[in-house]
Amino acid sequence: MRGRWTLAMLGIVLIVAGGLLAYVTQTAGGIRIQDVRFKGAKGNTMSALLYIPPNATPQIPVPGILAVHGYINSRETQDGFAIEFARRGYVVLALDQTGHGYSDPPSFANGFGGPDGLAYLRSLEIVDKENIGLEGHSMGGWTVLAAAAAMPNDYKSMVLEGSSTGKPFAAEGTTSWPRNTALVFAQYEEFPDLMWGVQRARDVTASPKLWALFGTQSAVEPGKVYGDPAAGTARVLYTPAITHPAEHISSEAIGYALDWFATTLKGGTPRPVDDQIWFRKELGTLLALLGFIALVIGTFDGLLEAPAFSRLRLPAVADGTMPPHEAATGRRWTAAFILTAFLPALTYYPAFALGGTFVTPSAVLPQGITNQILVWAIVNGLITLVLMRLAPKRASRGGLIGQSVVIALAAVAVGYAALWLAYLAFKIDFRFWIVALKLMSAKQFLIFLIYLIPFTAYFVVALHVLHRNFSTMDAPRGALYLTNIFALTFGFIVLLVLQYGTMWLTGKLFNPVPDPGFVPLSTIVAIQFVPLLAIVAVIATFTWRRTGSSLPGALISGLLVTWYIVAGTATQVPFPG
Repeated sequence: MRGRWTLAMLGIVLIVAGGLLAYVTQTAGGIRIQDVRFKGAKGNTMSALLYIPPNATPQIPVPGILAVHGYINSRETQDGFAIEFARRGYVVLALDQTGHGYSDPPSFANGFGGPDGLAYLRSLEIVDKENIGLEGHSMGGWTVLAAAAAMPNDYKSMVLEGSSTGKPFAAEGTTSWPRNTALVFAQYEEFPDLMWGVQRARDVTASPKLWALFGTQSAVEPGKVYGDPAAGTARVLYTPAITHPAEHISSEAIGYALDWFATTLKGGTPRPVDDQIWFRKELGTLLALLGFIALVIGTFDGLLEAPAFSRLRLPAVADGTMPPHEAATGRRWTAAFILTAFLPALTYYPAFALGGTFVTPSAVLPQGITNQILVWAIVNGLITLVLMRLAPKRASRGGLIGQSVVIALAAVAVGYAALWLAYLAFKIDFRFWIVALKLMSAKQFLIFLIYLIPFTAYFVVALHVLHRNFSTMDAPRGALYLTNIFALTFGFIVLLVLQYGTMWLTGKLFNPVPDPGFVPLSTIVAIQFVPLLAIVAVIATFTWRRTGSSLPGALISGLLVTWYIVAGTATQVPFPG
């Protein structure tokens, strides 16, 4: 009995160790972090994390920086920037855009929340109103540009990370607006056309739109400062050899922002640009995320020994109470693997295009990206149902639904409680880079209930066929885990290798559907499919080996994936709750 809880205890150890590492890193040198809520100009609730360095007092106010994440992210995504800004004596307000994180929907409203964020930052007695910087990544850049347009005299400089002035979501840049602007635009940016009207990010130096901002009629020279910082007209372009989402987690990109604010703001604490410790926090929250997975499946394993779940336990094959399992072999195995791995990837862009066109956000289905993923899940669930008859037949175990539902809910509830306690103790979510598991707000929980049934139905079908094709009790444990992991992820791995290989060779992504406009964003979303489906495969394999049934793993996966998606994306339509 005690041994069955070993994995759960390991998960707790990883969560505590990771949480401590993250907390020590983000509070280094006496920094305090507060979770703040404040009202916007239209009565909407805004959410942010406030980083307060020890030198900030009402008697001696210090510079402030508004830091904003991009689309379908949240306030913690910019924590590398926030930590390093705070270590240099800046008060940092890491904002949730409207409709993201814990800020009220809808997204895109009220200047994305930028004016409200800047107004709140300026209201703090510990902030020097004459030295305020703005930093935003992607749509976060448009958020801080909206703040600069609404309050043109209330900031001193800004850093745009993978963003742009001008259409579609910002005012046009000129030689005098916005003030003192640094642009970090990666050489492998996925959005060069949307941002600066060029087909390849490497050609941004020749963008007429950029020329208007820099006041030049020739190629902009990266690293060269144009204009005059004292007059507020300074501009500089940096072009690191990274991608758009990598700007979140790049010491080089963070270093450029540190250097620019050290140049344009007065009153910070001098530190070398290469003195950065933020990555320790990423490692800490990664450990906590791994601990969460161990805790969930370890809790399942421990609860399985309780009398209430006795029917779920794996019957003995040897005594004849359970027939031996048969899986696909030879060419049939190869065909099953190819179909399982590649059909989800081949249908990915078409399904996302269908979802974006026909399942737009509504009062019933209020999240755009979630709707696109939902259409993908429905398409692949239907395909899997059609192909199910080709999978090896297997005797089913009846009477497991009730116990499977209860044990799945209990295992995920324990994981959720662990995240809540980690947040209370360490002010963290469980994440690495853009892969993040967050607590849900009350509104998000209601939205979660809407999407839960269809996503869970997909996993019930997909994992049932997965196990019929590949899982047997006599298969080596390691080989079975690897087979199931690659069966679910390999197609997306190949898709991403092809996309970013094409980007590396040609400077742009390839367009597999008639409308290329959504391909960059969909490709970035696809990055998350790899770790998420790998986690699903681990959970599915672990629970199947303990029960001989695909149902418990499917229910746990449905709960976790729906929670992950709903809490981590944008809500485009106001939702009651």
